[in-house]
Amino acid sequence: MRQINGQTLKKMLLSAANNLYNNYPEIDALNVFPVPDGDTGMNMNLTLTSGAKEILARNDDDVSSIASTFSRGLLMGARGNSGVITSQIFRGFAASLKGKTVLTVVDLSEALTNGTTVAYKAVMRPVEGTILTVIRQTSEAFSEYAQKEISLLKAMHFIVDEAKKSLDHTPDLLPVLKEVGVVDSGGAGLVKIFEGMESALNGVFIEKNEVTSINKKAVNNENKGYQLSLLLLLGKENEKKPFSLKRFTSTLKSQDANLEITQNDDVVRVKICVKNLADFFNYAQNYGEFKEIKIANLNEEESLPADEKESNNEAEPLKEYGLVSVSAGKGIDEYFLSVGVNQIVSGGQTMNPSIEDIVSAIRKCHAKNVFVLPNNSNIIMAALQASDVLMDEINVKVVPTKTIPQGVVASTSFNPDASVDENFEAMKESYAALKSGSITYAIKDTSIDGIEVIKDYFMGLFDKHIVVCEKKKMNALYKLVDKMVDENSYLVTIFVGEDVKDEEMEVIQSYFENKYDWVEFDIRRGDQPVYSFFVGVE
Repeated sequence: MRQINGQTLKKMLLSAANNLYNNYPEIDALNVFPVPDGDTGMNMNLTLTSGAKEILARNDDDVSSIASTFSRGLLMGARGNSGVITSQIFRGFAASLKGKTVLTVVDLSEALTNGTTVAYKAVMRPVEGTILTVIRQTSEAFSEYAQKEISLLKAMHFIVDEAKKSLDHTPDLLPVLKEVGVVDSGGAGLVKIFEGMESALNGVFIEKNEVTSINKKAVNNENKGYQLSLLLLLGKENEKKPFSLKRFTSTLKSQDANLEITQNDDVVRVKICVKNLADFFNYAQNYGEFKEIKIANLNEEESLPADEKESNNEAEPLKEYGLVSVSAGKGIDEYFLSVGVNQIVSGGQTMNPSIEDIVSAIRKCHAKNVFVLPNNSNIIMAALQASDVLMDEINVKVVPTKTIPQGVVASTSFNPDASVDENFEAMKESYAALKSGSITYAIKDTSIDGIEVIKDYFMGLFDKHIVVCEKKKMNALYKLVDKMVDENSYLVTIFVGEDVKDEEMEVIQSYFENKYDWVEFDIRRGDQPVYSFFVGVE
């Protein structure tokens, strides 16, 4: 086989998306940090799923159309750094195939090389030992191997082998991988993509491991909102992620505050309203398989409440400024809105929003200039890509906030009377000296940064490093703050999670005021899932 057309490329890409879907839980397990939101596999899976949906019904025979359509789907559905980088690889891949009817071995080599170039350009500070290394080393080796007389079957086999070799060497380039004893999760996801493509080219199309027949109409209209009732049959720990009712409930409450969940041994009954069926099913399948699913399209039963309908403000004049903030937790949402943020993008620590989510929020501001606060290091790239998507429509400035406390300080530094550039610089400078920390629980036993981490204990993270691990979350908080506060500190802001009781907040307030009498403590309810505390020290 010396060349393929668009329909064969389509099968390869769909097979790749399915292979990633079938294996993303094991990719999630490769995440270095033992935090409950290690979701590289999930982010890559949702990104590929978005691209697959776009090409599923396409009958184009030319590879250019299929590749460009797939790339557009990936771009808008990209989540997290791994998802954005994957979308950029295929963006370069598609650009290289522009105008081509068929794909040859030489075309494939040029496309992978261009995908590497585009992906590296999208990352401000590329780190070796990651998915970037795997695509670069694979494309470099393939460019030397690729000759016209080589069949595409041999070519794809070579690509998979080289990607695996590169993946195996990622711990040699990134010390933290070697310390924990894993390979790079993003690179592992890329290998699954290449394996899926090779399998389809060899005539073995990889099907998605569907666990139930989902109402097709519901899937095609997933963004309208659905009422779900189902049973989740928990799997064995060697087959699925360990299930924690507390963690599962906390994560899903960010989507539906009226969530109903009960557990009886290995059976979990769930009743929930969701906007995106695919996101919910992909998340829940980490822990088990589905049974007795009932789906009701809420829009067919009754019209949406007025406050959920998009206001038709196209005829209104554009405002000068708009602010968009990523947030997780009702209390944090309310705080951002109270200080002038116009649009909230739900997500953050538990479910990274897609580029499309951010684009939609920016447009809803109906403003000439919009500042975006990602508030998470794994969302900054998606925000920057959203800015690129809208560059001809709106002047978007991404303030590179990496934590909720940074976002809080930056949002309060906005001045509607200042210029765009003055605001941008002031917002970035506002949190330069801020210290950020958080408390969450460990999902596995490990040793990292010299700290022995025990599953289900509470970890304190300070500047992305684990600095404490305690059995009780209050003790973890006390020790974390002790490492963050010094004689120059004057204000500590703490957002408490939904697992923290009001009486515990009073105990915390009293403890800190007695111990640090020169510091003001602002302790408020954030109701964020998964993370018991977000801490900011000024």
